[in-house]
Amino acid sequence: MQRRQLFQNALLGTATAVAASTVGRAAMAALPEPAQQTSAGTAPPLHPTAGPGYDPVVTLNGWTAPSRMNAGVKEFHLVAEPVVREVAPGFKVNMWGYNGQSPGPTIEVVEGDRVRLFVTNRLPEHTTVHWHGQRLPNGMDGVGGITQPHIPPGKTFVYEFTARRPGTFMYHPHADEMVQMAMGMMGLWITHPRSRHPLIDRVQRDFCFLLSSFDVEPGSATPRINTMTDFNIWTFNSRVFPAIDTLNVRRGDRVRLRVGNLTMTNHPVHLHGHEFEVTGTDGGPVPRTARWPEVTVDVAVGQMRQMEFIADEEGDWALHCHKSHHTMGAMGHDVPTMIGVPQSDLESRIRRLVPDYMAMGETGMAEMGSMEMPLPGNTHPMMTGQGPFGAAEMGGMFTLLKVRAGQAPGDYSDPGWFAHPPGAVAREADAGTAPVPASAPGSPAADASPQLPSVRKPDTAEGHGAHRH
Repeated sequence: MQRRQLFQNALLGTATAVAASTVGRAAMAALPEPAQQTSAGTAPPLHPTAGPGYDPVVTLNGWTAPSRMNAGVKEFHLVAEPVVREVAPGFKVNMWGYNGQSPGPTIEVVEGDRVRLFVTNRLPEHTTVHWHGQRLPNGMDGVGGITQPHIPPGKTFVYEFTARRPGTFMYHPHADEMVQMAMGMMGLWITHPRSRHPLIDRVQRDFCFLLSSFDVEPGSATPRINTMTDFNIWTFNSRVFPAIDTLNVRRGDRVRLRVGNLTMTNHPVHLHGHEFEVTGTDGGPVPRTARWPEVTVDVAVGQMRQMEFIADEEGDWALHCHKSHHTMGAMGHDVPTMIGVPQSDLESRIRRLVPDYMAMGETGMAEMGSMEMPLPGNTHPMMTGQGPFGAAEMGGMFTLLKVRAGQAPGDYSDPGWFAHPPGAVAREADAGTAPVPASAPGSPAADASPQLPSVRKPDTAEGHGAHRH
């Protein structure tokens, strides 16, 4: 993480506007430095150095913004600006974000904190920031033209309010939303409870990430902002599998997952190997009597869901959106279905005109997981990723929960692939032990099977005759 130099006094003196009259001139005398992050890796948790203690979150493939205390107020500085996000190695996308990255840095505060947020606009158009889910004064809600004037390019506005309730929230523009959110402007906000809360348990691992989607044509680098449904890049915190980091935990840890959705559709988030409970939303903690075990939770547009579970099963467990197209990379939506259509003769003919042409889809699309074929520059493959047993055939909203008995407390490093105990991996059945398939009644195989001998029942007292069974 690198810190930028303070802005020049001339810029600050003439280009700074205040969004609320309650902010005094002393607060504007010197802005906090806007921290900058360009790495696409997962930063370690940022532990508090002042004020009430809390267990910090880990932002998947992201980071937490540093703050400073100024006369009892916790101050942050966000810079809205064009950024280049490494969505996967070799695949970079031109986005708009905050402080060098999309999503922007996670903001962590404590219930009751007085928070002051400086927002500098380095975009080519005006913007605002809406603090999604927060209880705050109406003039701080960030709806351009309604609750505040827009922040013009080159200006800095100030938002100030008290974090009134604990929970998981988001921030994003409420100005030219179709463009700015489609370009990646969003971030997470975590408010930790100040003291023991009856509905909020302490956890050993606390992960958070946003669901986001983009339409990036193969070979291009800038999202198509007018797309409504046909997105082709589905991401956890603007990263795609296998470039998404894994969630590495210790066996027996209580784990919390905070997932927010700022895409244009819902996402059924599914966890393998464990059951969880939804313990919170962006509306607050869920009463204990309203919780039930689940393995999939639907996160609708504009919603936040908080899931908790005990990681008591060792292994590498998939965590993914259960919409199958959302676990794939750049994909043409108009590709015809070619299953069962012979193409060998067609392939040879087309190659006379297009030497790199490769026929696909005759037996399904699994071959795409291991196929190496030329792609336009800056294009992520549709299905990719390798596991210890071969191609993973994924490429979007997919990652792994890695549970290990030997993972040390506070260690978030990747432990590598799980070493399965002998005999604990599905395998091909031995010829000598494979069961003989049973035949369905009425099938030719069943009709040809030998008949059981008939059984004669003795005559009853009523004089009935024999019956065959």
